[in-house]
Amino acid sequence: MTVLSTYGARRGESSQRRPGPVLAAAALAAILPVACASNSDRPPPPGDSLVGNYLAGRHAQTERELGVAADYYLATLEQDPDNEDLLRRTFLVTVLEGRSETAVRLARRIVDIDSKAPFAALAVIVDDIRIGDLAEARERLESVPNEGFNAVMKPLLGAWIQVGMGSVEEAHKALEPLSARKGFQGIRDLHAALIHEIAGSRDEAEKLYRAVEGERAGLSLRLTQLLGGLYERAEQPDMARATYGDYIREHPMTRLLEKDMARVDSGTPPPLMVASHVDGVAEALFGVASSLRRQNARETALVLGRLALHAKPDFPMVQILVADILEADERLESANTVYEAIDRDSPFAWAARLRIASNLDKLDRPDQAERQLRAMAAENPALAEPLIDLGDILRRRERFAEAVLAYDEAFARIATPEPQHWTLLYARGIALERSKQWPRAEADFLKALEFQPDQPYVLNYLGYSWVEQRRHLDQALEMIKKAVRLRPNDGYIVDSLGWVYYQLGDFEAAVKELERAAELRPEDPVINDHLGDAYWKVGRRREARFQWHRAMGLDPEPDVLAAIQVKLAEGLQAETVQNE
Repeated sequence: MTVLSTYGARRGESSQRRPGPVLAAAALAAILPVACASNSDRPPPPGDSLVGNYLAGRHAQTERELGVAADYYLATLEQDPDNEDLLRRTFLVTVLEGRSETAVRLARRIVDIDSKAPFAALAVIVDDIRIGDLAEARERLESVPNEGFNAVMKPLLGAWIQVGMGSVEEAHKALEPLSARKGFQGIRDLHAALIHEIAGSRDEAEKLYRAVEGERAGLSLRLTQLLGGLYERAEQPDMARATYGDYIREHPMTRLLEKDMARVDSGTPPPLMVASHVDGVAEALFGVASSLRRQNARETALVLGRLALHAKPDFPMVQILVADILEADERLESANTVYEAIDRDSPFAWAARLRIASNLDKLDRPDQAERQLRAMAAENPALAEPLIDLGDILRRRERFAEAVLAYDEAFARIATPEPQHWTLLYARGIALERSKQWPRAEADFLKALEFQPDQPYVLNYLGYSWVEQRRHLDQALEMIKKAVRLRPNDGYIVDSLGWVYYQLGDFEAAVKELERAAELRPEDPVINDHLGDAYWKVGRRREARFQWHRAMGLDPEPDVLAAIQVKLAEGLQAETVQNE
């Protein structure tokens, strides 16, 4: 059976994991013979060979093992300190890796050579601001070209330098170039509001926060916290509560504002979130990095995020952003290191710990992931999330009966299932069906459809299961057709429709749909196997054998492989209905 769903789409997921930092033995064998002979995945320390260290660094950088690359490049730079290209490369790797002190030291060497080098100049300016050398920072900033991301960063940094130097009026003037740039009015207004708050002009700050809300068509989490905090400090608890409540209504599953709401009730106002010029610089870097991340400019976003943490190390929203980028680059160990650094008192710490567990599972350490999630579930008996995540891990690892137990525990913590819980019902339904508990599975799928009548994955899974059981055939076929209409380019769902036609004996229709599924998912062994079966049934025997051979070469599961081998040897018997 092809499981067309979140579960089905993940087949083969584990085989796509990136290997650890293993050196390219063939390329480096002559230079690092001892290292290449080792069976350890841990790379050897840098050696005496300049060329060997450089090549090892290049390879590690290509493999996104930036910590390893940094070690090799730094060793190479010690041997060849005047190599400008190597200096720039080493700076970039160290700043991406989060070795900010080393990166700034290298950046200062770069700007001595080229004062306009964009990332290096920015790193030095941020460091100057951090250590209080504002006059030097202002002078350096003036020489930075007003282009690229610096066209945004330059006014922001200039404004916060002026705040640090005690000139609020000059700070607002420094922001004005952003007003003339299309799409940057919001960030200008946000930083103007932050500067007004520091100066004690709450009314002006509120107007600008509300202007940003209008420009962005709603309150982001950061803007909600800033505006809510302003109302708390202004002794307007009802306005603060309403601001937090608006965000919670838009995001009913969030827990990130629980402490804010509790604080309003206690009557203890929070300190300014951006209380100094250094905080403002970190906020500016965070805002631009977030925008770049949304545009998928991950490397530049990561540089800015790392520099924000250099200025303000305890900045949970930036830590989350940096870790998210590292996850996207499959640097899961590094992501977890960043997550672990988030203060446990931060409202972001709980979500970070959930991400750590997910990454441990992806790193093939499910036992550690389970221990973490079990500990979190015991720590807060009211919350279902750790148990939901545990159920998802167990389900993906095909430990279906255990997954059901975890999901059952999660549901026990949910007073009344609501529409947002359809995904949990669907996930438990899959685990129940796969552990041969069909009556409960069917009930979960039907309940999920009550909440989401047009959910294509649920429609497909339930409809397919009914067809397999020869129940509700007309309704099942219509459900799967609807799923295909909703997801016409999902090869798994199209394959499901084709296989349902096959099961119902409409082999011509099966061929039509399965050919389209194979076009959408040519790498899937089960879909190719299904198409081979359909070809055989309509008398296209040569094409059937071709598809079976193709499926064999796509690393099918052992039971599918065994069935294909029998078909290649004996053909498909007329009375046989395949049920992979």
